[in-house]
Amino acid sequence: MVSSGSKPVIGLTTYLEPARFGVWDTEAALLHRVYVDCVVAAGGIPVLLPPVGDGHARLVSTVDGLVLTGGADVDPARYGQEPHERTYTRPGRDTFEFGLLDAAIRADVPVLGVCRGLQVISVALGGTLTQDVPEATGSREHQPAPATFGTSTITLATGSRAAAILGGETKVQCYHHQAIDQLGDGLVPVGWAADGTVEAAELPGENFVLGVQWHPEQDTGDVRLFAALVAAASKER
Repeated sequence: MVSSGSKPVIGLTTYLEPARFGVWDTEAALLHRVYVDCVVAAGGIPVLLPPVGDGHARLVSTVDGLVLTGGADVDPARYGQEPHERTYTRPGRDTFEFGLLDAAIRADVPVLGVCRGLQVISVALGGTLTQDVPEATGSREHQPAPATFGTSTITLATGSRAAAILGGETKVQCYHHQAIDQLGDGLVPVGWAADGTVEAAELPGENFVLGVQWHPEQDTGDVRLFAALVAAASKER
């Protein structure tokens, strides 16, 4: 719990992937640095959470806010579908993050979901996903090419938490080949791309639970979403 005058600790979920650094070629728990830079710029203290173990409630009790970061697709078995040929999953990460999210919601710990993070929130609450947006729509606007971010203008719902943070419209960088199909129970859609893709959703009420389909961490000069999470995490719980 945050004490008066101290910076909140923000947990960031990580990838568990093969990586090369120095003389090593091994599996590593890692995360794009821009996430931690955004948390620092927003006034928080970043802590990386590797996707291992089952101590979800204990982990949640040590942080003041949580960022569910981008990454691999959610296993479609979690929403009753067979995997598309372009779907790639990390079931172990799913298990960890679904447990972490459940513990965070139960403990009223503020949550920001980024890209995959929005999808984790929605599927955990009973939602489904479109497994390949280019196939479904014929457009690659949301993921133009490997390691290439697309740009979109997102319209945000008046009166939503997202709009209070970002205004009625915001330009973003996106990189996703999957998207929300049916939203999870209780989630309210509050942001849309021009083609109608749901780009933001939130749980109504006092607790901060907001997911965005784009990648706000890619613009370290605009940390408003991370600052909003830090502000929510700074409140006494």
